[in-house]
Amino acid sequence: MTDWLTAAETQARLNIRPQTLYAYVSRGRLEAKPDAADPRRSLYRAADVARLEARKARGRKAAAVAEDAIAWGEPVLASSITTVIEGRLYYRGRDAVALAETETLEAVARLLRGGDGVRLKERREEPPALPDARARLFAALAARAAADAPMRGRGAHVLAAEGASLLDAAADAVAGSVGEGPIHARLAEAWGVDASGADLIRRLLVLLADHELNASTFAARVAASTGGSLAAADLAGLAALSGPLHGGMAPRVEAFIADAERVGAEAAVAARIAQGLLIPGFGHQLYPAGDPRAAALLAAFTPPPAYEAVREAAEAMTGVQANVDMALTALAAALGLPKGAPFLIFAIGRMAGWQAHALEQAQTGQIIRPRARYIGPDPAP
Repeated sequence: MTDWLTAAETQARLNIRPQTLYAYVSRGRLEAKPDAADPRRSLYRAADVARLEARKARGRKAAAVAEDAIAWGEPVLASSITTVIEGRLYYRGRDAVALAETETLEAVARLLRGGDGVRLKERREEPPALPDARARLFAALAARAAADAPMRGRGAHVLAAEGASLLDAAADAVAGSVGEGPIHARLAEAWGVDASGADLIRRLLVLLADHELNASTFAARVAASTGGSLAAADLAGLAALSGPLHGGMAPRVEAFIADAERVGAEAAVAARIAQGLLIPGFGHQLYPAGDPRAAALLAAFTPPPAYEAVREAAEAMTGVQANVDMALTALAAALGLPKGAPFLIFAIGRMAGWQAHALEQAQTGQIIRPRARYIGPDPAP
């Protein structure tokens, strides 16, 4: 079966009208690309068509739709913050890659919040006296979550300013002291990175600021839906981010790079393929044609030789391109950042998105409370 279908083939397979076809594309349910033979026409990814066919065949029973939506399925929440369309990431309609060329995390955080939130002129507390930056970050947010007022009943402008102060608190916790200036510059100073390295950190923070309804963002929205504090939503997001399948991917990438240095890049990639395993740091379900965040970042610096060798071997042998986890880990290695820095950069950047989603969820006044489809033993009489 071909990888791409014409509009007529797609409409026939799905039994839909052209208007519905265009709606599927605009909502990110169906990927389209220009037809090389005729740029006026589009082609549609066959795998997406097959997935939609299977969903139609199952019917639209509420339980089946809801269960499927939890794992890379239909959108489960309405949001005006971030979307992925035709392989590009947009923050409130603006291309994230373009924003990363010039903007700071603080500016993008305001954009994601809807234009609100400048840090208040207030005294900032010294970060927790802990030797490990990751522990300081968790402790700082936990302290704020325990002390800050709930979001429910408070104005959007006040909460947005509170979000800006939380971003500062997170940056201070990672840096180990209260600093001034943009967050990327403060992190660079704490890690002994020069101005060009600081600019790369800035780009990365912007590219990681939000990514639609990922696991950590959903966790933040669930916490926010209860009416808890903005810091509590950030803490929920941080907890979800910490897993090895999300923000904790960097150690897996680093381990694979170390293996590749030991046996050779091609041999390491071939071994993973032979075992039917994915290559850490490659591929993304939302970006079948390649992660634009990774492409933008990798074009801005020269990865260390070991990373470049793995990238070339993996892309040549699998046809799958590097994702942002590979780019993030390669940049940390190129800049000589301390162990654990990739997670910390990811966490501070993504806090901008968590806060925007938390505020959006709080404005609905609705609690997120899915139902479970029970599959256990029959209740005892």
